[in-house]
Amino acid sequence: MNAIGTFPFLVEPFKCDCNGRYTYPNLGNCLLNAADFHAAERRFGYVDLNAIDKSWVLSRLAIEMTEMPLPYTQLMVSTWLESAKRFFTRRNWAVKDCDGRTYGYASSVWAMIDKTTRQPVDVLSVSDGCMADYAVPDESVPIDSPSRVSINERETKEVRVLTTAFSDIDVNGHVNSIRYIEHAIDCIPSDIICNRRIRRVEAAYVAESYLGDRLHFLLDHPNEDEWSYIILREAVDGSEREVCRVKVVFAS
Repeated sequence: MNAIGTFPFLVEPFKCDCNGRYTYPNLGNCLLNAADFHAAERRFGYVDLNAIDKSWVLSRLAIEMTEMPLPYTQLMVSTWLESAKRFFTRRNWAVKDCDGRTYGYASSVWAMIDKTTRQPVDVLSVSDGCMADYAVPDESVPIDSPSRVSINERETKEVRVLTTAFSDIDVNGHVNSIRYIEHAIDCIPSDIICNRRIRRVEAAYVAESYLGDRLHFLLDHPNEDEWSYIILREAVDGSEREVCRVKVVFAS
């Protein structure tokens, strides 16, 4: 089987924003779906791992687009493993249309955990180590790698607090990784988000949050193009810890 998988997705109009363009959160969900389709075809997808009490965990994600597609565009999302090492894999995506027009790229880092112990798992011990056979080290993407999202914590200010609801929770029982991005974008004033184009979104995931947790969004806004957030989880018992960092970068 080919190491690179390509999957079609339709840009539905009700998933576009007020400017008639696809949104980063909806695109992010397409990327994660493509990743699971690709992994499932090669015996290390959600169903395969769930059967042995294992799960993928998204550690870092960067999406960079030169343009967001219009409604009814038929996207062709290609994805592949750039590397598969003991405790981490790097997965890339290319987002194009049926005519080969490139909209952008994405890159990510994943880990695998045991769902019972919540401890890391050697990814090469799963499915007879086949992940290494599908790695394509020469197929990188022309964007900066996802980082831990550097933030000047002394300059942050709280801009939003929300309590996680049923719609935030995914099949794994915790807040979906794309929802953090969606909530962070929602913190940006409407006059900016409606009149400027987002060039890049980046997320670094630290811990999980759950139904009923209160999320505190602390903003670091060093210049007019960058909006970076530390997201803190206030659990129902009152404890607090960092769960995620998100950076939204607008085109200059």
